Amino acid sequence: MQFAKRLQPLQSNVFADMDRAKAKALAAGQQLIDLSLGSSDLPAAAHAIEAIAQSLYDPSTHGYLLFHGTQAFRKAAAQWYEQKFGISVDPETEVLPLIGSQEGTAHLPLAVLNPGDFALLLDPGYPSHAGGVYLASGQIYPMPLLAENDFLPVFADIPVHVLAQARMMVLSYPHNPTSAIAPLSFFQAAVAFCQQHNLVLVHDFPYVDLVFEEIGDWDKNLPNPPSPIPNPQSLAPSILQADPDKTVSIEFFTLSKSYNMGGFRIGYAIGNAELIRALRQVKAAVDFNQYRGILNGAIAALSGPQDGVKTAVNTFRQRRDVFVNALHRIGWQLPKPKATMYVWAKLPEPWSQDSVEFCTQLVEKTGVAASPGAGFGKFGEGYVRFALVHEPPVLETAVRRIAEFL
Repeated sequence: MQFAKRLQPLQSNVFADMDRAKAKALAAGQQLIDLSLGSSDLPAAAHAIEAIAQSLYDPSTHGYLLFHGTQAFRKAAAQWYEQKFGISVDPETEVLPLIGSQEGTAHLPLAVLNPGDFALLLDPGYPSHAGGVYLASGQIYPMPLLAENDFLPVFADIPVHVLAQARMMVLSYPHNPTSAIAPLSFFQAAVAFCQQHNLVLVHDFPYVDLVFEEIGDWDKNLPNPPSPIPNPQSLAPSILQADPDKTVSIEFFTLSKSYNMGGFRIGYAIGNAELIRALRQVKAAVDFNQYRGILNGAIAALSGPQDGVKTAVNTFRQRRDVFVNALHRIGWQLPKPKATMYVWAKLPEPWSQDSVEFCTQLVEKTGVAASPGAGFGKFGEGYVRFALVHEPPVLETAVRRIAEFL
């Protein structure tokens, strides 16, 4: 059989590669400590689970769910956003339910790119961002993220000939894998750049709540620092605060991180009405929506008590401190991450340019699984990503094993 050429760039995937290495280690008798996948080990809120459970007994939830049937969820998402960021959202034209935000980032290129068009992506970056571009037969221009630039791209470095063929830019802050944060001033510059060059600006925003720094520290050196975010419960700025008229922007949200509902596959997009409509057209050709009961659980999560979100933030902050302090004690120095559920660590010698070999040998010899930086892009080489998805005693055990390996 012959297959489409667009599948060729999808042959290698960092998570699939590590899954094989983990299976091999388990078969050899290793006790696995899996820090390679950012899947929260915390439970979803009881009131969200109860809303799903009650839905199971309602026969009206058992059929297909078309767009009109998602109205209650879209209203809840719009209200959540308005309360958090102070920007009004039309739930009819500016909100779209998704089967996880990854569905949105993978499908949007089909609505925006023609074959051969460029997408400007962060490097290192989340693998599905590139996957969606490849499926749309687009080209990727990687925007390097370097430590000396606080892991923010430099727009002035993008070649003119690339911009002439570019149709979209994808950002994601707080950032996976580097855990970097971006100030509102950066987003303002990104919006102006995309408006100037007629680019769609995509912001993948799964770690909206998982921020550990004070927002006042981010822009304190600017002559005219931006206004603070209306709700101090959210420390990370939204792209729509820099583009309140939604001229070029669309933002993707998920309940996987803040609400520990990754397995329920529920997310949504908010943004420019034309982009929402185009993404909806692609989605309509691929799938219906989730089971209505899942949306009922998501409504309960977004509109109900937010104690679980605060608990998640505090839990990952504590784990960050435990893990990084333990690494410091064994001589592996790195700054404390300011956000997300990850630690992005520069590899020591002799592993500084072979992250795949480091991670392969680490899981084989110790059972500790991590994600090689090279799996997130060329400029991820020389780093390793640890996901803080275990309790502190397990994280400390992992560091002891790492110390023995090193």
